[in-house]
Amino acid sequence: MDNGPSATTDHPSGNSRDRAYGSFTRHLLSKDLRAGQFVSQRELVELTGLTLAAVRELIPRLEAEGLVRTVPKRGMQIVHVDLNMVRDAFQFRAFLEVGAIRIFTQIATSETVSQLRASHEDIISRCEAALKAGQISEDLVAQAQAVDWSLHQTIIDSLANRIVEDAYRSNAIKIRLIKQEQTRLNSNLVIPTMQEHLRVIEAIASHEPERAAAAIEDHIEKARVRALEQR
Repeated sequence: MDNGPSATTDHPSGNSRDRAYGSFTRHLLSKDLRAGQFVSQRELVELTGLTLAAVRELIPRLEAEGLVRTVPKRGMQIVHVDLNMVRDAFQFRAFLEVGAIRIFTQIATSETVSQLRASHEDIISRCEAALKAGQISEDLVAQAQAVDWSLHQTIIDSLANRIVEDAYRSNAIKIRLIKQEQTRLNSNLVIPTMQEHLRVIEAIASHEPERAAAAIEDHIEKARVRALEQR
């Protein structure tokens, strides 16, 4: 871990465009579609259950967000995970989260901070107990991943800024693709990453924006380095 932020794929409005986008990204993140894969519009219709018209309407949005590119005579290519993508996605993530946490540190309530701290301490405790008993299960790893994403999403959501949320969501999908290809959270990374998160939470609790910014930046940099080491 860190696997990156939660990639929420549907907006509350639930309109047809958002549902189409959500259907595509769910299939992408569940590995029904692979990074670098070529796919036709017809294949997307069969996979997602969308109409051809919905797929055609969706493509410009996916191209604008860098999730697909159209290659003449070959169809659409799912974004390819390479060094440039890793660099760009993590750099953009740092821009968003470092700025957001400075604000979050000033507005976060003690109740919110306590809840974040408790969820992390709980998952660390259960992981440590599981290790003593043998190993950390995949289910427990998945629960830890949810705790991980929740912290990052809470920081971004605190801004109540739809433009930032949309940009973050799109980049989060790329981060998750990178992690699927390389360093998805596993039993070896769970406890160290949760401990990194606790340091971030303690910095938030201090109400010192620059301390919190430094903590989240260090955390994101460690995740970036892990991703690059796996290339």
